[in-house]
Amino acid sequence: MSPALVQTLRAPPLAWVAAGLALTGLVLSPLVSLAYEALQGSGELWPHLLEYVLPQAILQTAGLLAGVGLAVTLIGTGTAWLVAAYDFPGRRLIEVGLLLPMAVPTYIVAFAYLDLLHPLGPVQSTLRETLGLASPRDLPFPELRSLPGCILLLGFVLYPYVYLPTRALFLMQAANLLEAARTLGHGPRAVFARVALPMARPAVALGASLALMEALNDIGAAEFLGVRTLTVQVYATWINRSDLPGAAQIALVMLVVVIGLVAAERWARRGRGFAGTAQRPRSLTRTRLKGSRAAAAFLLGATPVALGFLIPAGYLAHAAAARIARAGIPETLPREILSTVLYAGAATLIAGAIGFLVAASPRLIARRAGAALIRVASLGYALPGTILAIGLLGPLAMADSALAAASTAMFGAAPALIGLGTGGALVTAYLVRFLAVAIGTCEAGLSRVPASLPDAARMLGRGPVATLGQVQLPLTWPALVSGALLVFVDCVKELPATLLLRPLNVETLATHLYGEAVRGTYEDGAVAALLIVIVGLIPVAILLRLGSRGQQALR
Repeated sequence: MSPALVQTLRAPPLAWVAAGLALTGLVLSPLVSLAYEALQGSGELWPHLLEYVLPQAILQTAGLLAGVGLAVTLIGTGTAWLVAAYDFPGRRLIEVGLLLPMAVPTYIVAFAYLDLLHPLGPVQSTLRETLGLASPRDLPFPELRSLPGCILLLGFVLYPYVYLPTRALFLMQAANLLEAARTLGHGPRAVFARVALPMARPAVALGASLALMEALNDIGAAEFLGVRTLTVQVYATWINRSDLPGAAQIALVMLVVVIGLVAAERWARRGRGFAGTAQRPRSLTRTRLKGSRAAAAFLLGATPVALGFLIPAGYLAHAAAARIARAGIPETLPREILSTVLYAGAATLIAGAIGFLVAASPRLIARRAGAALIRVASLGYALPGTILAIGLLGPLAMADSALAAASTAMFGAAPALIGLGTGGALVTAYLVRFLAVAIGTCEAGLSRVPASLPDAARMLGRGPVATLGQVQLPLTWPALVSGALLVFVDCVKELPATLLLRPLNVETLATHLYGEAVRGTYEDGAVAALLIVIVGLIPVAILLRLGSRGQQALR
């Protein structure tokens, strides 16, 4: 039996047990605190919530999730099949461009389109001038501030969550299965509907569930567009009405929705395993399109790219340039950039270190215990930022109280708060929410390290920690850096938790943009929005690089 295998069968060291319990407590404590906080509210609030708040919020949330789910499924699956099954001029450009909407947060897209389609904005003004109309009343225009408008915008931004895994699965499908269906007389539509799509259903279900969780977590786009979802009601109840127990009670309803989404995703993927041959399957051969069909395919693929990225990004670039030319760079922008980088950077460093250790835990302690720790530590990614923010208030307050009591007993003086009201609360929220991203990338990197290398190091007398640091960490470093970049970008883009937990008188790029949108001064927020989009292009670049490697491996 190899030394590495012997190590996995040993009982976990006390230090690892303590660290695992601490991390488990950090991830699960917001849920316990949320339930406790909800119980602190008086029973008098529930009749008001049940009559005036929850019915509309639940109805709006359900409508939003249903519409977004349908939109991302249709757009993501359709575009994935388009670029995987057909070849046409510009296909590679479309294939890359379809990932770009991932760089733009939903609230920035809403921010951009609200100004573009405003009655006094460039689109309607140009149309009135062209048609010779003088008043906005003379040109009825579809109302963007509505549930259908919110569904369309979120659908064209979140569809990459479905497009990316579904396209990968289409490319991995064996060509002989699809060709067998064609020889049996099925046309292209029947092959897609009866063979390719059922095999891709697990990927579609996974991507759609991730998109729906992002839609549920959204607060900026929904509020800007007048959709009173549960997330918006949590924020309004806490901040505007100063009713934290009431906000916690609404957040519990959101938690039920999250559990329902996870259960639905599991149900949709049940029993959907497909066995392949032992030989390496031949990849799908694309059908060549020409003439009008090629042009139609290009337009179909380019439409989501234009609506989800090119138009809002182009508007932001133009508005930012106009703002700088008119009044220069906003004076507060350097401080906001510094705050954003400081909080996101701190969370990234901590998440990267903890994520690597958690991902490596099955190699350091009992394998089952390590796998359980990975699952628990990844739970935070399923929690919307509003739920996480409310749930962290109690644990952070308890930590501050315990530290103050210990400091008073030892030194006779209590320190300043390090949790509530400071950047520590925000960094903790980022850590809990995005730790799963760091764990996932580190797991992928560690899985590519040949087992013989750690075994050889152990045979040469290296201990498990030394083997991890001297062998596995250097080999996993590219994956660790990629995961850290993804965590950093997610922290920069995160709005709900940042709005609720940032220190007083501190603004980040996201909260600055939110404030400008609430005030209706869209041009003043364009510079911050453009910076967030530029940062958001980092994970797109990483995905493109990984995708190119995967395609080379399939050839």
